[in-house]
Amino acid sequence: MRKIIASTLVLLLILSSFAGCGGGGDSTENIIKVGVFEPVTGENGGGGFQEVLGIRYANTVYPTVEIGGETYTVQLVEVDNKSDKTEAVTAAQRLISEGVSAVIGSYGSGVSIAAGAIFAEAQVPAVGASCTNPQVTAGNDYYFRVCFLDPFQGTVMANYAFQNGAQTAAVITQLGDDYSSGLGSYFVQAFNELAGEGAVVSEQQFQTNQTDFKALLTNIKAENPDVIFAPSSITTAPLIIKQARELGITCPIMGGDTWENATIIENAGADAEGIVLSTFFDEAEPATDEAASFISGFKAYLVENNQDEIIPAVAALGYDAYLTVLEAIRQADSADSVAIRDALPGISIEGVTGAISFDANGDANKDMAFIKTVQDGQFKFLMNVSVE
Repeated sequence: MRKIIASTLVLLLILSSFAGCGGGGDSTENIIKVGVFEPVTGENGGGGFQEVLGIRYANTVYPTVEIGGETYTVQLVEVDNKSDKTEAVTAAQRLISEGVSAVIGSYGSGVSIAAGAIFAEAQVPAVGASCTNPQVTAGNDYYFRVCFLDPFQGTVMANYAFQNGAQTAAVITQLGDDYSSGLGSYFVQAFNELAGEGAVVSEQQFQTNQTDFKALLTNIKAENPDVIFAPSSITTAPLIIKQARELGITCPIMGGDTWENATIIENAGADAEGIVLSTFFDEAEPATDEAASFISGFKAYLVENNQDEIIPAVAALGYDAYLTVLEAIRQADSADSVAIRDALPGISIEGVTGAISFDANGDANKDMAFIKTVQDGQFKFLMNVSVE
């Protein structure tokens, strides 16, 4: 009798296991995984987390997608690349092993470049939100992005400085950081073309995790530039700004898109007044209906999650990157990563940061930047700049 009962139980277990592997009649069993490849720790952890919040919010607004006439739940698989190129490779490999169909990220061009070959080899498309260095997509058919690029951003900032009376400039960049060094070099090229060869009177570099900038700032002070351009992380920026003012440097200090972060104002205090930066989005100037809806909804989401109500541009870009991936899945009508990649070049959507489509390199066709300053402890819109 015991043998008969045991045999019956085994048979029931086998049958139940087959039932659990059924063909997806229940829509809750239909899941498509999308990787979130971002730093939430390390030097760029603050900015990366803001980008993650934009992606998470997009997932709450659009939690499902139709594939083959069935509803699939979009499951975010988040990994922390820790703002480190070596860790980025490990994080990318982890996403591949999790079976993601597409990836969003990363904040930070260096980690995006480091992971690019992993995604391409696995034939999983990645859509960057704010990684602006040209090398992210160069030669990689599986990497796309929804932001403008550093050559444009560097040119915009050089033009802004020149048009506001600067005839000389100093540039500070981080050694080995693709974003900082790349953006700095494009500024140098553009400013020298505008103001004349040699108009950039000082180029200084600092090491990762460096906290004392007084030696290089003393070198810059000796050259008495009209403006300082210092594209850097939100960790480093307040230190450079404060130490420059402590040394009596009074000229305007400018940065790139990473500077649009309340942490810089909090840590630099009154010394942050008057800094100038370029960015991708301004909540006071919604470009589309999607943007207007995003602004009100995301502010409520930030409050619910105990975050500052200020909407950083990288959060808007994270939201747009999610929308882009979702549209590619719809167009492909498939969870297959190669099919999704093949759909991406033909995508055309109205996102929060404007219209999104891609050129032959997988770069967004964008031609507008927002210039902001800090006034009375708040980011203030100054102007937007377009190029033909």
